[in-house]
Amino acid sequence: MEPDADTVKRNVAAALAEDVGSGDVSAELIDAAVHARARIVTREPGVFCGRAWAEETCRQVDPAIRLDWRVDDGAQMKKDDVLVDLEGPARGLLTAERTVLNFLQLLSGTATRTRRFVDAVVGTKAVILDTRKTLPGLRVAQKYAVRIGGGQNHRMGLYDALLLKENHIVAAGGIAAAVCEARSRHPCMAVEVEVEDQRELAEAIAAGVDRILLDNLSINDLHAAVAATAGRVPLEASGGITFDNVAEVARTGVDYVSVGELTKNVSPLDLSVRFVGD
Repeated sequence: MEPDADTVKRNVAAALAEDVGSGDVSAELIDAAVHARARIVTREPGVFCGRAWAEETCRQVDPAIRLDWRVDDGAQMKKDDVLVDLEGPARGLLTAERTVLNFLQLLSGTATRTRRFVDAVVGTKAVILDTRKTLPGLRVAQKYAVRIGGGQNHRMGLYDALLLKENHIVAAGGIAAAVCEARSRHPCMAVEVEVEDQRELAEAIAAGVDRILLDNLSINDLHAAVAATAGRVPLEASGGITFDNVAEVARTGVDYVSVGELTKNVSPLDLSVRFVGD
């Protein structure tokens, strides 16, 4: 569950480079000797995520900043909860503020949205998966947030899993040919194939694939696919999945439901930093 430390460092360094640049000219107005205390509060309920990114931001801006956490990743937040108390040089707190919030708001929003989808399919066997529809440069962070929200990760990228989609199949000359080539080149990798109708489903089953992605099938067609497959191959529903229809899709009996909305249409949670007096 722990986020990759090197990735966190790179994410934070890139975020600070674009925000701070050659220096925080506003924070420079504050005397370097001034210390301050601040706290981060949430203005809406949700699932907290992003602690490692907040800590690394403060470390890179000024290691003298101290954080006293009241929550950990995965905690359920209520409106107006205090998430963390911060203390240190005022300049550093002011410089770090926006970057800390950006990470916490985005990742908490991703975890919160994921938890809603996971809760919606309780009572079915369906597992909620993410996709590659992530913000550039923040894939590891968002996929970590999906896990914190109770979902699971699909492939991380194009390098760690075989997913043969429509264009691969057309270019390779059909499902059987694409699967044969995939197994020849990567014999140790599981092969997943995207299908769009019952004919392609039958071809994928006959080719002995390890998972089948049912792309944009209607509810009736999903039921038919589950019946035709009869448990021989795990099935993943994908395409057009929203919060309004995810439960109905899950009840068809598919094993997985992949949802681009988890990371693509995420709404950052409303968090704020407030300086506090003595």
